[in-house]
Amino acid sequence: MNEKNLDYLKEGLKYMGFGTNLNAELERQVQSQQPEFRLSLQLPHHNSTMDYTLHFRRSDQSDMYFFNKYEATLKPDDSARQVSQTFYINKNSGITAKEAYNLLNGRSVHKDLVNTESQPYKAWLQLDPQAQDQQGNHKVKQFHENYGFDLEKTLRQFAIKELEDPQQKERLLRSLERGNQQQVTAVQNGQETKRFIEASPQYKTINVFDEQLKPVKRETILRQEPQQAQRKETKQELLAEGQQELKPVRRKGLAI
Repeated sequence: MNEKNLDYLKEGLKYMGFGTNLNAELERQVQSQQPEFRLSLQLPHHNSTMDYTLHFRRSDQSDMYFFNKYEATLKPDDSARQVSQTFYINKNSGITAKEAYNLLNGRSVHKDLVNTESQPYKAWLQLDPQAQDQQGNHKVKQFHENYGFDLEKTLRQFAIKELEDPQQKERLLRSLERGNQQQVTAVQNGQETKRFIEASPQYKTINVFDEQLKPVKRETILRQEPQQAQRKETKQELLAEGQQELKPVRRKGLAI
């Protein structure tokens, strides 16, 4: 058995969010030297359950195995129907277990990608619930950087307390990029209110929810610009604007 390859696979499972519970079965399957095998895992996520089926295949040229893809199925606890998607893995990198959960819930995930010419780029990904291929996978919509959605710039429009601290702001940005619904503190008229937000790159904004995760108008947490007090214009300001004060002109009389 290739110990380095086994360690690499274990590292990949951990990095992809599948933990270490599959390690014993993974080792047993690698020892068996089957051409390919699958591992199954179920993880709870909030009020839902996710079923994962992980696919491994041995190389035709060596004894090395590769983690190629996994199927994720979201099973909501409510009456909503379950939804599934296949995600492909490349060198222990791809959509993580938590990101798959967020995508299947209709949210968007920001990822580093590579195009067909091996050029790196960044894009927001979102599953299209209305479009599926012959295998039942949803079409993946991509919103590239030139699409015009800037998450950090968008957040500046809103009165979110966490944006005032650099570390909290960075954690908030990273969480939203992973597709999470993140709790924030909205400040309005000096009052703090707990809200949940999520990125909505397709519409170049964010979605806002109350503490029960019910949608609320995003306008309710917009930043309120302080009203500038009206100032009386001074004589100097008038002159600066090119307005001249009229003064009486005294004319000298002509000698007769």
